[in-house]
Amino acid sequence: MNTLIIINDPPYGTERMYNALRLAGGLVKRDDRQLTVFLMGDAVSGAKAGQKTPDGYYNVERMLRRIISGKGQVLLCGTCLDARALGDDELLAGTRRSTMDELAQATSAADKVLVF
Repeated sequence: MNTLIIINDPPYGTERMYNALRLAGGLVKRDDRQLTVFLMGDAVSGAKAGQKTPDGYYNVERMLRRIISGKGQVLLCGTCLDARALGDDELLAGTRRSTMDELAQATSAADKVLVF
């Protein structure tokens, strides 16, 4: 089964990205699934490398790393990155700049699409 999770909210300030990535972390562990996480809007800032959060507080960078190491893919809206002046050299290794055309393809290929 192919699952696509689209996240729009910022990494901190609401719990949408946190909850979406918790779900993604559970799905990526399953052998019967292919998982794609697409970050757009303010969510792209969650892929910035070098995040420092207080002890005991969730860290989106670490959560994204778990998805990548679990063979999931994390795609980032290129237009959204440009609008926030985030360069490819600032991003977490394993994430990838993407396009709306690629999101459309991923949506068509997905058995399930979840939007946060």
